[in-house]
Amino acid sequence: MPQVLVLAEQVAGRPTAPTCELLTFARRLGEPVAVVFGPDGESAGPGLAAYGATRVLWVEDPALEEFLVAPKAEALAQVAASLDLAAVLLTSGAENKEIAGRLAIKLGAGLVTDAVDIAGDGTTRQSVFAGNYTVECSVTHGPAVITVKPNALTAEPSEAAGTVEHVAVTISDAARTARIVSREPKQASGRPGLTEATIVVSGGRGTGGNFSEVEQLADTLGAAVGASRAAVDSGWYPHSYQVGQTGLTVSPQLYIAAGISGAIQHRAGMQTSKAIVVVNKDAEAPIFALADLGVVGDLHTVLPAVTEALRQHAP
Repeated sequence: MPQVLVLAEQVAGRPTAPTCELLTFARRLGEPVAVVFGPDGESAGPGLAAYGATRVLWVEDPALEEFLVAPKAEALAQVAASLDLAAVLLTSGAENKEIAGRLAIKLGAGLVTDAVDIAGDGTTRQSVFAGNYTVECSVTHGPAVITVKPNALTAEPSEAAGTVEHVAVTISDAARTARIVSREPKQASGRPGLTEATIVVSGGRGTGGNFSEVEQLADTLGAAVGASRAAVDSGWYPHSYQVGQTGLTVSPQLYIAAGISGAIQHRAGMQTSKAIVVVNKDAEAPIFALADLGVVGDLHTVLPAVTEALRQHAP
């Protein structure tokens, strides 16, 4: 059976939700083999095995942490050379898409970015032009290198061996160019990450810059907080929380849009949510077309009332 290499990412020793999704896709194409970078690879086996990884290849080299992108592409190419490779899967993101491009050149492979589905025959589907069109494509030369958007499907557990193997790689001097000179850890909010949350509460222009009601409702629900591009561009919330075409794509069980008009840019990042609740003063706001439940009203009145009701009925 051909093998599918998955670049696995971890948080606190556990695979991220997007990594579990990649392993689920990988099982459609062949035998999933995960590769883990960094010092914590030895403990990664059980979590990755639970989602179908038959092998976990652990690569530890100082250059992977010290330099940007190029060493990771080289390491993946060396690991891939030892496999009967059908595809390489990575989670879509700025860094991973650059790694994927470099890797495709090294492998003489075809490249697909931002896939939202992968069929068993390797055909991929992409949602383009803010979700207005769906494109299907397949790689015709070499193994496929595919980056997949988070929340593209529901990850499905499947027990496998998950044998951890330490793999040595050689990073060339040519790859040691862009050095990382400092790091600043993201400030912990105590809330789930946007791409992993089952509930997301997002605020937009209608907040007027006051996200307190959005945050209070999110905390009551155990949800992540998101923001529209208008709110981010106004400096009301950091860009890392932006949901939309130029931000993050989310697909939670419940998406609550408060004070968001529903420009096509924002809809592209949340329209696949399982249930959508909209709170907006403007009854003609385009986002109501997506709503499973719509409330016409001021979010500064509606959200506190909902939060209080939830607190009163909490077990």
